[in-house]
Amino acid sequence: MSPGADMTVLVPARLRPRDVIRVGGAGLRARPLRVFLSALGIAIGIAAMLGVVGISASSQEDLNRQLAALGTNLLTVSPGNTLFGEASHLPAEAEGMIGQIAPVTAVTAIGATKARVYRNDHVPEAETGSISVTAARLDLVEDTGATVAAGTWLNEATHGYPATVLGAKAADRLGVVHAGPDQRVWLGGQWFTVVGVLAPAPLAPELDSAALVGWPAAQERLGFDGYATTIYARAQEAHVVEVRGVLAATANPEQPNEVEVSRPSDVLAAKQATDATLNALLLGLGGVALLVGGVGVANTMVISVLERRAEIGLRRSLGATRGQIRVQFLAESLLLSAIGGVGGVLLGIGVTAAYAGIQGWPSIVPVWAMAGGVLATLVIGGIAGFYPAVRAARMSPTEALATP
Repeated sequence: MSPGADMTVLVPARLRPRDVIRVGGAGLRARPLRVFLSALGIAIGIAAMLGVVGISASSQEDLNRQLAALGTNLLTVSPGNTLFGEASHLPAEAEGMIGQIAPVTAVTAIGATKARVYRNDHVPEAETGSISVTAARLDLVEDTGATVAAGTWLNEATHGYPATVLGAKAADRLGVVHAGPDQRVWLGGQWFTVVGVLAPAPLAPELDSAALVGWPAAQERLGFDGYATTIYARAQEAHVVEVRGVLAATANPEQPNEVEVSRPSDVLAAKQATDATLNALLLGLGGVALLVGGVGVANTMVISVLERRAEIGLRRSLGATRGQIRVQFLAESLLLSAIGGVGGVLLGIGVTAAYAGIQGWPSIVPVWAMAGGVLATLVIGGIAGFYPAVRAARMSPTEALATP
């Protein structure tokens, strides 16, 4: 070539981001069923993980709302065992003495009786349904945070008469669906009118399976000895720990070692911790499903490279660089994973909302979990598509076009 001749250098066209997405999308549209099945594996993994996180968050939010409504300042006092392993009982003055503690704002109690309750007087004596008959103070519902679901609670006019209020489980086992003058149960060998039914009591679950009668009625009609079996005390929030430390000695100064003190809200928190352990296992299973989905993406992309060797050869012959071929197949892998990730996030939100709705919980799906789910799919897509993309880029035009 003579000096000064015009020299034209051919430079491969550069792929703009929208071109990369368009080319990658075209590759996916050519195999819709395979793309759907591969994306489904990713979606199931993400949905499983997001569902576990969402359900756990919804449960925690429900617990927080319950504790905010019921309070964490309720303490219970109950008799334990003597040094010889025999059942003890609280002194008759225990309620009054606990009420003398300065930070204590309310005190109430229940007492177990030996009576049994049945739907009618024809039920065999052995079929008790695990329902206890319990004497109750008039301020029990207010102080424990329990609520009446149907009818009314005991009052000054009814607590000395054969009237009872059933806990939620007790009413269900007895087949009592409403309260009123026409609803009666056979209790302690006589008829008692069901004046009310309680809703489930989270901080006092022992009430759920009990038939509650007035303290005077229990003493006069059921042979109740008058000793409280559980005392409930409300303390000022700032002094709950201090009050808990002195309750045993206050309730039974002579034998404080025979007194058991607990905080019902701690039981709910412990249940939440147990659920968290199960959630960790479920998250692991979701991770396995996500890994399997990633293997499916890699398999799809490897097969795609083998099936499209002629296309790769043609593009290389027309000037596409190895880098552009790598970007094309890596884009397909990322798009495939993103489809599965977005589908999994939507499915996980739906599962969480449905389960929370059934349980009556608020539906909570953390934003970090949704963003993390999509990011995880992109990382998996990038890893799964890296080898197929490199393999496609290494093909020479003549080799690719010569392969049938």
